[in-house]
Amino acid sequence: MKNKIKTNTNLTNENPSQNISNNIIENEKALKDIFQNCPDIIFRDITIHGQTKALLIYLDGMVNTDIITSNILKPLIYDGLPQGLGMIDSLAQMCKQELVSVLSTNKLSNFEEIVDQILKGNVAILADGENTALLADVTKFETRAIEEPFNEATIRGSKEGFTESLRMNTTMLRRILATPKMKFESLKIGRLTKTDVVIAYIEGIVSIPVLNEVRKRIHRIQIDGILESGYIEESIEETHLSPFPQMIVTERPDIVAAGLLHGKVAVLTNGGACVLVVPMTFWEGFQAPDDYYERFLFVTQIRWIRHIFALFSVVFPSVYIALTNFHPEMVPQKLMLTIATLREKAPFPTVIEVFMMELMFEGLREAGIRLPKQIGPLVSIVGALVIGEAAVRAGIISAPIVIVVSAAGISSFIIPRYRFAYALRMLRFPLLILSGVFGLFGLAIGIFAILIHLIQLSSFGTPYLTPVAPQIARRLTDVLMRWPRKRSVYNEPQNEAD
Repeated sequence: MKNKIKTNTNLTNENPSQNISNNIIENEKALKDIFQNCPDIIFRDITIHGQTKALLIYLDGMVNTDIITSNILKPLIYDGLPQGLGMIDSLAQMCKQELVSVLSTNKLSNFEEIVDQILKGNVAILADGENTALLADVTKFETRAIEEPFNEATIRGSKEGFTESLRMNTTMLRRILATPKMKFESLKIGRLTKTDVVIAYIEGIVSIPVLNEVRKRIHRIQIDGILESGYIEESIEETHLSPFPQMIVTERPDIVAAGLLHGKVAVLTNGGACVLVVPMTFWEGFQAPDDYYERFLFVTQIRWIRHIFALFSVVFPSVYIALTNFHPEMVPQKLMLTIATLREKAPFPTVIEVFMMELMFEGLREAGIRLPKQIGPLVSIVGALVIGEAAVRAGIISAPIVIVVSAAGISSFIIPRYRFAYALRMLRFPLLILSGVFGLFGLAIGIFAILIHLIQLSSFGTPYLTPVAPQIARRLTDVLMRWPRKRSVYNEPQNEAD
C-alpha cells in the first residue's frame, strides 16, 4: 500500500489536474504533499457515525470555523445522513439542509480544482469510498469598510468607494444599475495567483467592437500573478510609450456606472480598489464627478478654468525661458528691466534654474504623497516655497523663477485626475529643453509634436481626441462645457454623467 501511495503522489505533483481516487488515504497523502509547508491548511480527520472515515480540509483564516464546527462536524458525527443516496450526495443534501449560510455546494473530482477551491475559502469534505469531494462555501475573512475615495473626493454626490473585495464592488455597481442588462463576465488570470477578474458592461448599450477587443487583450495575458488592476492596465494598453493614460482608473462606483451607461467597458480585479474603464479620451481627463451633480453654468465656467490652467501649467515655464532668453522685445520694457535686475547676480542660466526648481518641486510633491496625511501637503507645497525663498536669499535662484515654477506647479493641481495631471507635468521637461535651445520656435515644435501624438493615439480603437477629432457634433456639448440635460435623458445617454 505504501508503494502505491507514493506512486500516486508523484503523479499528482507532476500532474495536479488528475482525478482523486476512492481511497481516502491516498487522497489525503496526495493533498498533504501538495500543501507541504502550508501550516495554514487544516486537515481534520473524522468518522461519520463511527463507520465511514472522512476528511475535512480548509484554509485557516478564510473560513467561518463556527459554521464548520456547529453545522458540519456536529451533524456528521452525531446525526444521521439521508438514506438511499451515495455518501457525497447525502453530504450535499445535509449541507443544504443544515447550513443556512452555506447555499453554495459543489462536487469535484479533480485535484487542481479542489485545491483552487480550498484556497478560495471553501471547505473540502472527502469520504472513504468516494471518488468525488464536496466543496461547501464557508468563506469569511476581514475586509476594509466602504469609505470615500481619498483621491476622488467630491462636494456633492456619492461618498462610496470601491474596496478590495470583488463581490462587494460588483454589488455596489448592481445597486446603482439595477437591470438584468448589466452583465459580468468572470475569468481568472495569473498562473499562480489565479486572480478573479470581471468584465462589466450593459447589454444593448456597450460598444461591441470595444467589448471584443477587451476580451481579446485580456485573454492574451500570460503572467504568473495579478496583484492589482495596474498589471492588467499595462498588459492591455494601446502603447507603453505614451505619457497619457489610455484608461480611466477610478475608485468611484458612480463614475464606473456612468461609463457603462455610455457604452464603455469596466474591468474589476479582486484584491484592488481601482477599476479600469475603457475607452478613455483626452477630454475625460479634465472631467470631475461634481461636473454632473452641479448646475451647468457653474460647471461650464469651471471647465474653462481647468483647461486654461492646465495649458498654463504646461507651457508657462517654457514661455518664460523663451521670452527672457530669445525674445525680450516681446516683454514689456519695465517688466523686462525688473527681471534683468533680479537675475543680475544669478549664477546659473535661466534654463538650469527652472530645471532645478521643477525637480525640487516634483521631489517635494512625491515626498508629500509618501508622508502621513497630516503633514504631506505641508511638505509638498509650503516646503517648496520655503526652499525657494531660501534659495533666493542665498543668491542661488532668482525670484522670478520661484514665482514661475510655483505658479505652474500649483496650477496643475486643478486637473481632477491625478494620472492625467502627471502626464501633463512630464511634458514640461522636454518643452523646457526645446524652448531653452530654440526659443518660441522650439516651444512651437514641442506643442505640434504633442498634438500629432494625440491625434495618432487611440484607446481600444477610439481616437483619443474624440469627439473633437474626429468631430462628433452631438457629443461636443460635453467637452468645453456641460450642456443642461434634456427631460428625455433615457434617449440620449451620452449626456449622462461620466
